[in-house]
Amino acid sequence: MTEELMKCLEEQQVDAGLLKEIRKFRDRYPVARETANRIVPPLIPFFGKEIFEMAAYGLLEGENILLTGTKATGKNVLAENLAYLFGRPLYNISFHVNTDSSTLIGTDTFRNNEVTLRTGPVYECAVNGGFAVLDEVNMAKNDAVSVLHASLDYRRVIDVPGYDKIELHEAARFIGTMNYGYAGTRELNEALVSRFLVIDMPPADETTLEHVLRQMFPDIKPEGLEQMCGLFLDLQTKAANHEISTKPLDMRGLIGALKTIRAGLSPRQAVRMGIVNKSFDLFERELVEDIVMTRIPSDWTPGQIF
Repeated sequence: MTEELMKCLEEQQVDAGLLKEIRKFRDRYPVARETANRIVPPLIPFFGKEIFEMAAYGLLEGENILLTGTKATGKNVLAENLAYLFGRPLYNISFHVNTDSSTLIGTDTFRNNEVTLRTGPVYECAVNGGFAVLDEVNMAKNDAVSVLHASLDYRRVIDVPGYDKIELHEAARFIGTMNYGYAGTRELNEALVSRFLVIDMPPADETTLEHVLRQMFPDIKPEGLEQMCGLFLDLQTKAANHEISTKPLDMRGLIGALKTIRAGLSPRQAVRMGIVNKSFDLFERELVEDIVMTRIPSDWTPGQIF
């Protein structure tokens, strides 16, 4: 799988010297057997030469990366590809209102008649040299941000009150992701942003969409591919113009719809589940349904997509 991803990057004309350095990184930092199950192949390859090169060069130089942008720009796909290509255990940390320092570092627990630390994902990532994906990092509250400040600092040392300090493994990296305008989000403070190299992810275009869908569905017919890509781009344009929300702009929903079409469900019903019904506002749902009607005729069958 690693060589397949490398070949995909070579086809995109990613710098050969960069790919060579990534291979060297993998050889320099072997992974312990206990964490090998965290090296998970990504669902799809990442498509985007410039973005990949920026992120990979930053990680090679020991920097942490913050991926920003609107919904459905491939932030998590890029993070998963990077972790796998660099051969690192992957730790996914989703921030929400209840995420605090004990969630990230660990908390006291009673084991074998003594109090010990039950370690959290940041602790595990730091010790095992993993890549931690800080998902929706702009939802982190102050208690969690204090841990991130120490984890991302150039000193690479985390002090755990009551326990020894944690020295970050040389291969440990942190990749933050954030969407604009989600409920519960806030502006990141300067101290936290300064600890990242920031990459603004561009919206998906027709070439990128076609590449992604062909990778996942090699048996999709040209007309079906054209209409599915067109539907997504139409929704993206409407969302960018604030005519609809970003709720129907759902790449996971589009992929899920295509899977059910391939299994035998009618295209209109599949798209209704994967795209249209993501809107819970009745007026918006009708607008999305109108967009779908222009792309997916009601009499289409699965055989016209696959």
